[in-house]
Amino acid sequence: MSIFMNMSDSIAAIPDKTLTYCFEVSPTGFDANQSETIPAHTASAASLYNRLIEFGRGGTKLEPGLAESWDISKDGKVYTFHLRRGVQFHSTPWFKPTREFNAEDVLFTFERMRNPNMPFRKAYPTEFTDFHSAGLDKIISKIEALNPYTVRFVLHKALAPFWLNLAAPTSSILSAEYAAKLLKEGHPSEISWKPIGTGPFIFQEYIKDATIRFKGNPEYWKPNDVQLSRLIFDITPDAAVRMQKLRANECQVVTSPRLTDIPAFERDPNFQVLNQPGFNVSFLAYNTTHKPLDDVRIRRALDMAIDKQAIIDQVYEGRAQIAIAPMSPLQWSYDKTLKDTPRDLKQAKALLEQAGYPNGFEIALWTPPQRSYNPNPQLMAAMIQSDWKKIGIKTKIVTYEWAEYIKRANHGEHDALILGIVSSIPEPDLWLGGRAFGTTTRNDYSFSRWSSVLFDDLIDRATQTLDIAERTRLYTQAQKIFKQEQPVTPIAYATDDAVVNKRVTGFKINPLGPTVFSGVGLK
Repeated sequence: MSIFMNMSDSIAAIPDKTLTYCFEVSPTGFDANQSETIPAHTASAASLYNRLIEFGRGGTKLEPGLAESWDISKDGKVYTFHLRRGVQFHSTPWFKPTREFNAEDVLFTFERMRNPNMPFRKAYPTEFTDFHSAGLDKIISKIEALNPYTVRFVLHKALAPFWLNLAAPTSSILSAEYAAKLLKEGHPSEISWKPIGTGPFIFQEYIKDATIRFKGNPEYWKPNDVQLSRLIFDITPDAAVRMQKLRANECQVVTSPRLTDIPAFERDPNFQVLNQPGFNVSFLAYNTTHKPLDDVRIRRALDMAIDKQAIIDQVYEGRAQIAIAPMSPLQWSYDKTLKDTPRDLKQAKALLEQAGYPNGFEIALWTPPQRSYNPNPQLMAAMIQSDWKKIGIKTKIVTYEWAEYIKRANHGEHDALILGIVSSIPEPDLWLGGRAFGTTTRNDYSFSRWSSVLFDDLIDRATQTLDIAERTRLYTQAQKIFKQEQPVTPIAYATDDAVVNKRVTGFKINPLGPTVFSGVGLK
């Protein structure tokens, strides 16, 4: 007897419901290991894949995923995962799995990211930015399958955030059998464009810049989480158009609503407006390898000139709070004692003069398309441009479409850029050690390209102890150094908003960013 259920028999268990989600951007692929942004995580990790450990839907509490249980050695260097049995990979027109998920898939997933010489990686060379940003390529000594359902990770040294990183979207588990098929056929890049996972939805097709279609997974190991037979992402970059489609019932969920439209939807009995404090920060990063941004006095002058309250009022319609620290106030170890330098244009000009630029200079300010943490980056850039003009700085605003923007930013082509971060795990090291606020010593893709021996030492010590109180003390010190060096200006902590048709059931805002449709249905 086949181990696979007949799809025509099992599909009846899924309600015959179609939900359409108004999605902001076109995907850059569906390989969750490569994904770097919240939209990319939504289209791949949250919909198609699972991880060894998962965050509970709508929260930050860890729960078993593809691993039913795990053990951690006393020295924090050995993690042993006991894998779930009976999990099926997706069956599609381009791949029919012949076995269940097992340890081979875990080994393939992580070896591909950490070992540039493994065959699949050599055939399809690509970057795994988040994996490297977390330091996982350096910290893992070996990964071994003790048997088909037990996997052991051995670390070179203790790393407190290690197991949380295994719950991050980029740690999603891919199929080794599918990868072997693609490698044999000479089409390894199809792992990104014809994805195979174990998640609640199965990829059907992507129509460029228009639509992504999924169908409910009839063999999902958590069958109650699949309440939709069809899930459609309607790619609609314009926020105003997304709201029009929502009102016309062309889509039923919008997670980056136009803020000026929210009051009207709050009054409409056909819709539900959800909001909660965001696990995010919007920021302005200075490329410290570009003169004169290598001078801390210049960075302080630019920071001091920005009217953050005006940005909160106009860009965010008041639905945000001024950001001071390089992490969300919701994150444990957030330093409540930090204060911004008061806005002072006269003092800013004095700093420019001290640094040898009494007449200012020219700078390119990069701005992205709309993001969940930034409803109007173009307006934000224009306001900063106006503020800097008051101290003699000439600003050229530069923009690219999203994939190109993040690619160029990773390689440090900008002078200054507007960006943000939504933490995919509730871990201080992601904020202080990652691309947004970390140094080049710890992160090759640091947006500010700054370096600090003292800062790095604090972060390293914090990651090597499991004592929360000691970690908090070290991260608090690091935040003070960050504030003194000013490689980045934190601007806003945005509120997370979503507007959904009242027919939608089970929808929750995910504080960790990706929009999750497992457990979501329609009346």
